[in-house]
Amino acid sequence: MSIELKAKKERKLDGVQMAVLNKRMEAICRKMSNTLLRTGRSGVLNSARDFSCCLVTGDNSLLSVNESLPIHVLRGADMMAASMKEFHPELRRGDAFMHNSPYHGGSHAADHTTLVPVIDDDGIHRFTMVAKAHQADCGNSIPTTYHGGAKDVYQEGALIFPAIRIQENYKDIDDIIRMCKMRIRVPDQWWGDYLAALGAARIGEREILALGSEVGWETLEQFALQWFDYSEQLMISAVRNMPGGTKVVHTRHDPFPGMEEGVDIKVEVKVDTESAMIEVDLRDNPDCLPCGLNLSQACAETSALLGVFNSVPADVPTNQGSFRRVDIKLRENCVVGIPKHPTSCSVATTNIADRVGNATQRAIAELGDGYGMAAAAAIIPPSIGVISGSSEMTGGPYVNQIFLGWGGGAAAPHNDAWLTLGHIGNAGLSYLDSIELDEMRFPMLVKGRHFVTDSGGAGRTRGGAGVFCEFGPTDGEMEVGYVSDGNETPAEGVRGGGPGGCANQFRRDPNGDLHPLESCEQAIIPQGHTIVSYSCGGGGYGDPNERDVNLVVDDLNDRWISEQTVTDVYGVILNDDGSVDINATDKVRQHNLKK
Repeated sequence: MSIELKAKKERKLDGVQMAVLNKRMEAICRKMSNTLLRTGRSGVLNSARDFSCCLVTGDNSLLSVNESLPIHVLRGADMMAASMKEFHPELRRGDAFMHNSPYHGGSHAADHTTLVPVIDDDGIHRFTMVAKAHQADCGNSIPTTYHGGAKDVYQEGALIFPAIRIQENYKDIDDIIRMCKMRIRVPDQWWGDYLAALGAARIGEREILALGSEVGWETLEQFALQWFDYSEQLMISAVRNMPGGTKVVHTRHDPFPGMEEGVDIKVEVKVDTESAMIEVDLRDNPDCLPCGLNLSQACAETSALLGVFNSVPADVPTNQGSFRRVDIKLRENCVVGIPKHPTSCSVATTNIADRVGNATQRAIAELGDGYGMAAAAAIIPPSIGVISGSSEMTGGPYVNQIFLGWGGGAAAPHNDAWLTLGHIGNAGLSYLDSIELDEMRFPMLVKGRHFVTDSGGAGRTRGGAGVFCEFGPTDGEMEVGYVSDGNETPAEGVRGGGPGGCANQFRRDPNGDLHPLESCEQAIIPQGHTIVSYSCGGGGYGDPNERDVNLVVDDLNDRWISEQTVTDVYGVILNDDGSVDINATDKVRQHNLKK
């Protein structure tokens, strides 16, 4: 009998009980996350917080995602739980599984996901605990977790685990561990991260078993049923308050190995206020490409959902209930669709996924002022690339993704951008690295990091600025792997808002001369040289001439914009003493708005 049918036999929970149980579920996910943050061994986990923990029901419906990276879990956690049950029909308490297959609900190979089925005393599978952790190294053929130039999964080289059992009766299966330690460049670091993710999932299992014993499994089933229905009702209300219609938005990813001309992405969004449904059609896009930018199905669906949920009120929960009101159209063998093995999806969580999510929220913004958002910045610049090398300081080889510099949030209808959003799929939940900690852990020196003036898209509300960052090795050469988008096509503004600044990257030699680098590269930086990274800025929302004059002056004083931008873009005329010439400003702005 399904959870829904069983739950319907139980009495309905009142609002207080619903609120309490929702917070209990969120607290369980938060305990899992805290475990991962405090016990993860690599910097990508314990400094940057590139991981997610969530809770899925026994019938594979996403229930709680407290503080998880959206690109990790909005879609995929449920698919991976379903794959676990398909491959292992008889689940037992004490089982644990590793999953990272992009062909079975995973995001990309670098996101090792630990799945723990929660089995009650009667042997019934009640929930699945999900702990997804980005790895510092996943066995790729080159030392990066983003192999943008990989022609297929074989050239990519990562170990692929389609829901492989890693524990039975709470004991490790050593075969899998030996395999990983032989393939992964930093085996001890990986082992620590493996234990951290497993510990997080086991913490979740312990807590949900205790909660089920305390309140009863039938009560938790009833909660899930009512919570999904409640979430759907909030989503229905949100969609009916949106402007209806259909909008097609185009965007473009920069040229890249395997797609030397770049790739155009088309997103069609239909908001039907009468039926309270949003349809996102991604089918009219190119076939899968011979590179690592193809989206897994989980990332294709999630990226569309990101644009939708960035356009509805924040009180709409992100779970299976609210997802019922979004219809995402995909097709097989599409770069933003459903890939088939051996298509490479090494970079599925970022570049093209960002383009899809940004285009979705831009489409909704174009349907009506006050809705949607501009585009957030593209990534991955060298300042958040994967560094690798070997040194006495690290006692041998080192590999890790650094998170030294990104900004580029998208402007919203009524608010300026979130400065350190990172990218749309991250939603600001990962942290920027401490410069001091990175310099303590790795043989590197960070020479500078700051926001870039005039790099945020102008508008009634302003896009987030891009970030300059310069760093280099102090002991031997360093390899920096990155897959930067936005060097040619910046983050787009909406409703008259301007685009953000473009990305760029250079190698600086000991004489101070700059040498351009490709946008996708495993750059070798010799000792004494540095790599210079410019991350993208985010797009602006609305006409810049509608921005509050006082905010424009504040932006100038805070060096977000220059004096030339104040006059040429925002139409604000300053007197010699820095005060605003109100009459001249009104005249210029009225002229600009009539154009």
